[in-house]
Amino acid sequence: MLTKQMIDIFDLLDSATANGQAVVDYLDGIRAGAITYPLVGPQGKTDMVKVKIPGKRGKSCGGGAPTIGLLGRLGGLGARPERIGFVSDGDGALIALAVAAKLLDMQNKGDFLDGDVLVSTHVCPDAPTQPHTPVAFMGSPVDMAQVNREEVSPELDAILSVDTTKGNRIINHRGFAISPTVKEGYILKTSDDLLDIMTITTGQLPKVFALSTQDITPYGNDLYHLNSILQPATATSAPVVGVAITTEMPVPGCATGASHITDMEEAARFMLETAKAFGRGECKFYCAREFEIIERLYGKMSHLQTLGK
Repeated sequence: MLTKQMIDIFDLLDSATANGQAVVDYLDGIRAGAITYPLVGPQGKTDMVKVKIPGKRGKSCGGGAPTIGLLGRLGGLGARPERIGFVSDGDGALIALAVAAKLLDMQNKGDFLDGDVLVSTHVCPDAPTQPHTPVAFMGSPVDMAQVNREEVSPELDAILSVDTTKGNRIINHRGFAISPTVKEGYILKTSDDLLDIMTITTGQLPKVFALSTQDITPYGNDLYHLNSILQPATATSAPVVGVAITTEMPVPGCATGASHITDMEEAARFMLETAKAFGRGECKFYCAREFEIIERLYGKMSHLQTLGK
């Protein structure tokens, strides 16, 4: 379980003075490996936080095990001064950092994953809000393209992008849901391996949320987007799956008092178990043979990763 890590991280993030250095100090107190630096955007700044957890057969030590990226997506942790406290939109950062803390603690106790794991998110206690239907969203002090450049690197062989996804009418379930796999402009079938892991970690039937073509295009093209959960897919050729923290009813991203630790802990365990299986080569995000066939039959769709004409 990751409940302890989630409570510890929440105490750091639920603050008007939350910052990347405080998070790094906490993580380094478990085991060194975290870094932070400021990222300045059109509406202010945020602190990027990155953690690399080397695997025993990972690329960082010359091995061949694949590398997974666990990205905590959000606009901000808080909407001060408009709202006081930790907002629903911060769930993705909290989950990603809790998984990082757990992985570092596991290494202290002698448990090393096979592949490298890269965890990344950002810390901003005073992000702007923005209008959105059916409920208000959190904005961000930085552009999504900036965050993609910081978080999405060529060494990643697959990505889980975790994000609060409560401000909609298409996912009517409290807990978390995963997306179909997105790769180079294609929305592929949902991974059976990920469905199996979700079933095991929750003890329930897996939940999958619908995607539209608009959702996998970059922000900035004036199209509707469910939210930013699949934005990493616009910046990589690696397969990307969204891990959405969900509710039965639409909840604003800027709402406080709307984070549910049991739901977040389930999502964190799912991500941890996926990282274990992926590094061992026991979890595939997509079928490489089918992807080769679909591109041969229908051509490349990578233009959907751009802003278009």
